[in-house]
Amino acid sequence: MGWLRWLVYLIVGLAVAGAGLYYWYFLDARVPSGAYSIDIAEVRRLADEVAGDKPVEIRAEQVFKFRFPFSVMVVGKGWEEIDVPVFSYQVAYADRAIVVDTGVNGVESKADPNFDAAAYARMQTAMLTAANIVITHEHPDHIGGLVAAENLPAVLSHTQLTTEQADPNRKYGPKLPEGALTNYTPLSYERYHALAPGVVLIKAPGHTPGSQLVYVKLADGREVLLLGDVAWRMESVKTLAPRARYVSDFYLNEDRPAVILQLAELKRLHEAEPGIVMVAGHDATQMAELVKAGTIKLGFQ
Repeated sequence: MGWLRWLVYLIVGLAVAGAGLYYWYFLDARVPSGAYSIDIAEVRRLADEVAGDKPVEIRAEQVFKFRFPFSVMVVGKGWEEIDVPVFSYQVAYADRAIVVDTGVNGVESKADPNFDAAAYARMQTAMLTAANIVITHEHPDHIGGLVAAENLPAVLSHTQLTTEQADPNRKYGPKLPEGALTNYTPLSYERYHALAPGVVLIKAPGHTPGSQLVYVKLADGREVLLLGDVAWRMESVKTLAPRARYVSDFYLNEDRPAVILQLAELKRLHEAEPGIVMVAGHDATQMAELVKAGTIKLGFQ
């Protein structure tokens, strides 16, 4: 019966190894050494530094949606599939607007039932008339609408792609058509950049090299921080729970330690400054709450 004992050892060993691999790829949320910090006092100073009236509201268009298992979006969650909406934002002033993120490529997505052609058309129109366009990062569900813009030269004339986002040799996300960035001067900044009255860009490389946050201070004093894909869901900030390593390593190729350090800082800031509304990149539950509260309005104008 010695073979039975060895069979039991083998089964136990495989179970232990499997549990270890499952923890490593789907549960591990340890915070690495290092630091990422946001000087919110400096960000606020920069938001007030640019002369002019501040924006009056933030609008959103949902142009697409995916469905992913919850557990790959936030470690420790279940395996049920949840909606993963794709948004474009409009930071609206009294007389102009800034578009933040441009959704998916409508030409490639138009046959998908999850694609909202009307929302996409409104977003494309908003890009043409925007004072500025900025992208939180260079993945196709954030830069895709820009890449597919029909009048790309006109749109690029008021688009502030960063050096990392405009890099022709970058490995992340779709490229603009060849020659589109000839004579284009990308935005280069070290840590913070005051884009417009009440709007500040914050460097956050990790999810992609060109990732950035967008801070908005509205005319009535409310503060909103658009997180891009540092956090897909707000639970990642509140509980310091990143994406599953399996997704980070094999699908996104992101700098996961850098993202976790950013989440740690956002958690600290969220607890220290609860008045700042942080908007996660693809959180359907949070968006419904923000719309109900009047923090974000649905539909571009």
